[in-house]
Amino acid sequence: MKPLYRVPTVAEVKAREASPKGKELGGNGYNVASFFAGTGGSSFGYRLAGYKVLYANEFVEEARNAYAANAGDGTVLDGRDIREVEPGDVLSATGKGVGEIDILDGSPPCASFSMAGARDRLWGAEKGYSDVKQRTDDLFEHFVRMVRGIKPKVFQAENVAGMVRGTSVGHFLNALDNFEDADYLVEARLINFAFLGCPQSRIRLFIQGVRRDLVEEFGVQPSFPDPYRYTYSIRDACPWITERDGGRSIQNSLEKLTESPDLRLSVELGSRMDRQQTDPSKPYAVGEEWLKLAPGEQSDRFFQLVRCDPDKPCPTITATGGHPSAASVTHPFENRKFSIAEVKRLSGFPDDFEFTGSYQQQFERAGRSVLPFGMMRLARTIQLEILDKIS
Repeated sequence: MKPLYRVPTVAEVKAREASPKGKELGGNGYNVASFFAGTGGSSFGYRLAGYKVLYANEFVEEARNAYAANAGDGTVLDGRDIREVEPGDVLSATGKGVGEIDILDGSPPCASFSMAGARDRLWGAEKGYSDVKQRTDDLFEHFVRMVRGIKPKVFQAENVAGMVRGTSVGHFLNALDNFEDADYLVEARLINFAFLGCPQSRIRLFIQGVRRDLVEEFGVQPSFPDPYRYTYSIRDACPWITERDGGRSIQNSLEKLTESPDLRLSVELGSRMDRQQTDPSKPYAVGEEWLKLAPGEQSDRFFQLVRCDPDKPCPTITATGGHPSAASVTHPFENRKFSIAEVKRLSGFPDDFEFTGSYQQQFERAGRSVLPFGMMRLARTIQLEILDKIS
């Protein structure tokens, strides 16, 4: 029988981190430095698992603002482009020497490798990424540069599944070669977060490496968690989503579940997909198309329009889904996109995790994030199967 779906709150994690009894409350004493940290999904997953995040680098200002709003005490937040950062800067900021960082984590922006969009046609060029313009297809090379200079015990890099398909495979194989040349035993795995305890189906590529001197001395190797035999549904994560009352019991359901009366779930309910917010040149509105779908069905007419099945994990929440004119995953019973509060639940963020900016920016932050509840499983596996064995 699966346990109740619940993500520990930011307040609970911060209280444990501030307590002199941190280890007794779940802290593990290991440290992390993170690049392309985004809003902090990956970092919060490590923190859920008991790690201390010493350093985080994020180039996009609004994402950095959201990260800062939830960061733990003692995290050095660096807003420079990774191209401007030297490995020694990270070591100086963390007070660690070469080889003393436990995990170097990174999620290089993945638009250049996504199966949707221009892919290789824009390699080498600057393009719009979030709120900035940046070349993104070479960022893996700079993450490798950090691995070479910092020499963490373990590194973990995350990217979209499209990196191992089509024309992107060359970049993937080159990255593996470069990590191995840096003296790491490397393994890559495609992981669906729905099988790590998240109520969202999101497949991502993880490349994990263990420093070869540790492999040779202790016999450790890259390690990934076994999948759960169950999944969480949209209704498990958002029990107020019912056909019977159309969501009118939202606040009562939340107070019973989390004992947090100030969740502001009525804020930013998302872009209603009515005729006024769609292209009048189209034969009919997205909202009208939605009415033709049953829960669980996907539109053949509007790309990414899905009327979700409440009794299954949510399909992938994308970074562009919060745009008013973009079709996306939607509420099963109401003609609208998910609220930010619902997006948090469906992405493995706690209710009190603060996203900043507009509805669209907040939706994008979730769409670009590593889902923290799933990241917690990955981080705990690294602890148990690697770090605990070399300590």
